[in-house]
Amino acid sequence: MDTMSAFDKHRDALEVHETMMGSVNGRVAVALDLLTDALAMVGQHGVYCQSTRVPGTPTLDIALVLEQIGDAKELLQSVIELERSG
Repeated sequence: MDTMSAFDKHRDALEVHETMMGSVNGRVAVALDLLTDALAMVGQHGVYCQSTRVPGTPTLDIALVLEQIGDAKELLQSVIELERSG
């Protein structure tokens, strides 16, 4: 198991985004990028794990993971909007 912190693993991206956007928004931006990557990976997995009940849709567990990641992205995006308007 990798014991590096998220700050260590994503140091370069954090440095770039925090420089451009400030610490809070930069970290949120990197988190959004990670969630977007996770959505893509899980979505790709969903192509191969199709529901037997509803062909053409991912299995329920994958659909739930996609929904949760999507919800997390939406909440983080709202933080950025609050920061911009505030």
